[in-house]
Amino acid sequence: MPSNNYISPISMEALSSLCGELDKNNSIKPNDFEKYHVKRGLRNEDNTGVMAGLTRICSVEGYYILDGERIPKEGKLSYRGYDINDIVNGCINDGRFGFEEVTWLLLFGELPSAEQLLSLREVISECRTLPDEFVEDMIMKHPSNDIMNKMMRSIMALYSFDENPDDTSIPNVLRQSLQLIAQMPTIMNSAYQVKRRAFYNKTMFLHPIKKEQSTAEYILNQIRVDKKFTDEEAKLLDICLMLHADHGGGNNSTFSTRVLTSSGTDTYSAITAGFGSLKGPRHGGANLRVAKQMDEIMECTSDSTDPSQVKDYLVKILKKEAGDGSGLIYGMGHAVYTLSDPRAVILKESAKKLAYEKGFEKEFVTLENIEKLTPEVFAQIKGIDKPMCANVDMYSGLVYKVLGIPTDLYTPLFAIARISGWCAHRLEELISGGRIMRPAYKSVNKVREYKDLRDRN
Repeated sequence: MPSNNYISPISMEALSSLCGELDKNNSIKPNDFEKYHVKRGLRNEDNTGVMAGLTRICSVEGYYILDGERIPKEGKLSYRGYDINDIVNGCINDGRFGFEEVTWLLLFGELPSAEQLLSLREVISECRTLPDEFVEDMIMKHPSNDIMNKMMRSIMALYSFDENPDDTSIPNVLRQSLQLIAQMPTIMNSAYQVKRRAFYNKTMFLHPIKKEQSTAEYILNQIRVDKKFTDEEAKLLDICLMLHADHGGGNNSTFSTRVLTSSGTDTYSAITAGFGSLKGPRHGGANLRVAKQMDEIMECTSDSTDPSQVKDYLVKILKKEAGDGSGLIYGMGHAVYTLSDPRAVILKESAKKLAYEKGFEKEFVTLENIEKLTPEVFAQIKGIDKPMCANVDMYSGLVYKVLGIPTDLYTPLFAIARISGWCAHRLEELISGGRIMRPAYKSVNKVREYKDLRDRN
């Protein structure tokens, strides 16, 4: 493991004292938020999102409003007006990879022709390579224990290799976007291989780029030692990439990207903001928490395929007697979806066959039990009797496990897909936004008289 050659000069004792000051002067009374009608988390009182913008890129539907009441309905996800189920099924029926098609659709607003799709694939394949010595100088010399962190640092480093990094004209931003979409799998794998060597004392392997491969094939080719995978495996990963490519303008990472874009900053800074948000455990990092939760339930029950045992353990999690102490059951519930998350439905259906074939039947049934029993447990323990569905994180982690993908790469894979959406929203913000985002914050401080230094305690 790399030695830490920098030791902070700030002692923990000093920090403890300073944190006391921080807490004293930054705590805001919960009642004050209600008093001033603050939309905490940019949410309305009924938990719907505050309307902050318009978009033509993606629609997320999980309920409708009737006479002021929020009525649950089956979830629907649409890219540029096309139902995600139709997009995925169209690719499955034709036996083709769909992530590149979705990327074109999100960026340009129309389904690509065969010629347009071929041209995009050629552009992406040509742009997968990184600048000369980039891997050695930017990734290998400073290993990171966190792949998302390393991907963010690498994106910012690419700014220095761009001859025109600050130009926010649409042609230039489109060029930057296509290059970043293409380069992300290469950066992710390079960062992971360096981590293997530096932190796990394992062999690092960097395979040559095969330009004829789809993004899903390229990822599996890069992360597997023998470079071997089946078409079925690659198609399953491709479905994951399609489902993760976008989720509207209001999700935290996309909104972060749009906020930075509204300031007029460069593409590398705006996309790095998306990465920083997605890294958070309340957003993209949730799929890893689902995987850890599943492993814990399987370890702490004699039979996690038994619904009664799983239910008893979920009760403990909700009571903060088990799990990570948060009282959260990961993979369940969503800010918009109520009766179903279409991404979870598709992933569950797509993963089942391969999961059973590869010996992950117990894991699959465990997740099904969590999905089925969590609403019952919430009603029993919390008295909350409302629709609650599995979200995309419930089954994405299992898909990655079935595909033999290391847990280090769960959230980075999410980012590799979502960067297509981030770039599409950045372009839309540049074309149609026109104003820097600047919501209001009300100060609740009292007016105080200034004291000279000699008069302070």
